[in-house]
Amino acid sequence: MLRRVAVVGAGGWGTTLAVLLAKKGHAVNLYVRGADLAAVMADTRENAKYLPGVPIPTTVNILNSIPQAVRGAEVVAVVVPSHGFREVATRLAGALPADAVVVSMTKGIETDTLMRMSEVLQSVLPREIRDRIAVMSGPNLAWEVSRGIPTGTVVAAAQKAVAELIQDIFITPMFRVYTHHDVIGVELGGALKNVIALGVGIADGLGFGDNTRATLITRGLAEIARLGYIMGAELLTFAGLSGLGDLVCTCTSEHSRNHQAGIRIGRGERLDEIIAGTDMVIEGVRATKAAYLLARKYGMEMPITEEIYKVLYEGKAPTEAVKSLMGRERKLELEEAEMYRRKT
Repeated sequence: MLRRVAVVGAGGWGTTLAVLLAKKGHAVNLYVRGADLAAVMADTRENAKYLPGVPIPTTVNILNSIPQAVRGAEVVAVVVPSHGFREVATRLAGALPADAVVVSMTKGIETDTLMRMSEVLQSVLPREIRDRIAVMSGPNLAWEVSRGIPTGTVVAAAQKAVAELIQDIFITPMFRVYTHHDVIGVELGGALKNVIALGVGIADGLGFGDNTRATLITRGLAEIARLGYIMGAELLTFAGLSGLGDLVCTCTSEHSRNHQAGIRIGRGERLDEIIAGTDMVIEGVRATKAAYLLARKYGMEMPITEEIYKVLYEGKAPTEAVKSLMGRERKLELEEAEMYRRKT
């Protein structure tokens, strides 16, 4: 069944989703924040700034107005950076059709409130829409999805019917969508993997090898799962696409902005210069601060996250961060299992 879908946000991922949906035959409105960019995209049928080389079907209606973009939409996909998410959600609140379903595609945590993106939507959107909120996350690099490379993802919602609706709308022969009920776990996996990707990138930039990368990915996943479990997520979620799948992808891909930024930090470049030199958002920078604050809030030990935080925000040398991690007191690898058993 074909649907009317609004994609709010025209970065690489938002544009990719608009293209995917239009090729499937859905009626798609794509909201572009900048009027000049919207005009260029409408004229050239390409997002040369964020997704060069991918034609935008003429059936995608490119708009610079949120009310126009979401008018009559059955589903609204919000695909904007985490730091601008609340502003966009607030603007959506007064424009959404009363029966719309809203799905967050943003992988991040609001640093001021430590809210997940679905929590921001819950706090801002009209009450009648709050039961129809979903989240999507997984190893979904826009460069690959936009080129039809086989990909898997997961959509989670409190209401099974909502998750299944999003699954039906987005699934294609090359974009396989699974459903889940663990909204917390799916969101946290997507947000926190960016932190570890920065750390792996830093290690790669320092010239370390596969052993280091594998260790950071594995122990990073342990940190993510430990925090997620305490926050109410299910452990098995982190073994899935939105956990391990996205973590491995983001920590190893040449198309991962967080991994690439980490490499440059490991090679000695300054973070502020890296950020200033790109139009892309490096979500891991804010996610690191949020994860560090969440760990302190819940009294959790997250040594990798803490060291990345010190490198990014306190000027600690990456080589010193490595020494701190490698010099920690000896541990049992599965000591977390005792904590999980005690909680249950």
